[in-house]
Amino acid sequence: MKNTLALINELKEKKLIADYAIGGAIGVLRWVEPFFTRDLDIFIIPSKETKKGVIDLSSIYDYLKKKGCVWKGQWLIIGGVPVDFIPVDALEKEAVEDAEAAEFEGVGTKVITPEYLAAILLRAGRNKDLRKVEMLLAQASIDGKKLDRILEKYGLAGKFAGFRRKHDGKG
Repeated sequence: MKNTLALINELKEKKLIADYAIGGAIGVLRWVEPFFTRDLDIFIIPSKETKKGVIDLSSIYDYLKKKGCVWKGQWLIIGGVPVDFIPVDALEKEAVEDAEAAEFEGVGTKVITPEYLAAILLRAGRNKDLRKVEMLLAQASIDGKKLDRILEKYGLAGKFAGFRRKHDGKG
């Protein structure tokens, strides 16, 4: 993972991406007890957009290919770690900008905070995502006001209320 993060940091240093933060299951692992996951989700703010808002990631992939990274299925293998690059939408961009600085084996990185992770996972709504939301609520130190603000801003308050009713056994 150390080499993976170092190479992803190079993407930022070379201005191939404007910023990034770790999300998905590995992001959740920053805040809860360990569980199995197979890949590293990197939410990226691209450095540039092409015409009509189309995001072009080819410069990132070309750079990483020159560094010896290869495709395996849906993932780009970086330092032996399967990586998904996810260009951000408005919620995810705010999450990256608010992400917390972290360090892994001496390599600096950023991890999305539990409030934003919960919102992103709730929005995705798959069973495995909702289990991670449960874990975050049970194990992470969640700022309830911050979570409420995020959920309201991105139209997820109703979905969260339904999730809570089901989670609390009342729905």
